[in-house]
Amino acid sequence: MGMSVTISVATEQDAEQIFKLQYLCFQGEAALYGNYRIDPLVQSLDSVRQEVAADCVYVARLGDEVVGSVRGRVLEDGSASIGRLCVHPRLQGHGIGARLLRAAESALAEERGATRFRLFTGHRSEGNLRLYRRVGYETVGTSEGADGVPMIVLEKPAGTYAATA
Repeated sequence: MGMSVTISVATEQDAEQIFKLQYLCFQGEAALYGNYRIDPLVQSLDSVRQEVAADCVYVARLGDEVVGSVRGRVLEDGSASIGRLCVHPRLQGHGIGARLLRAAESALAEERGATRFRLFTGHRSEGNLRLYRRVGYETVGTSEGADGVPMIVLEKPAGTYAATA
């Protein structure tokens, strides 16, 4: 009998596993853009620790192993910025990313008062775009990441998270 993946709030003790998982998961994105200086690959462990302490951070666990994570924070305009969604490559395609998004959206809306959700993904990241559109996000614009990667900006109203995730 196999273990099931659980979703929970990240703790300070999870920061190092999140950091390592993020580095592993974003290698594919870096290769897609030929840019190994993308933000998730150059972020420091201390920065991840600060985000776990201050932001809305959820992890997916398989036993004691962190196999997925997502972060979000509510901005001054009431929108919630969601980012760094990642799932271990061996577990992708099993709905863990959607479950992580649902957990973050729920907490950001119910506990932190978010009125909209906003996220960014690279313009070539078709798998990410499929997931985000499937759970109700719509393209609202484009931007350029600090690392020079062209990004697609997606949003959805906070009231839709329960019905679409």
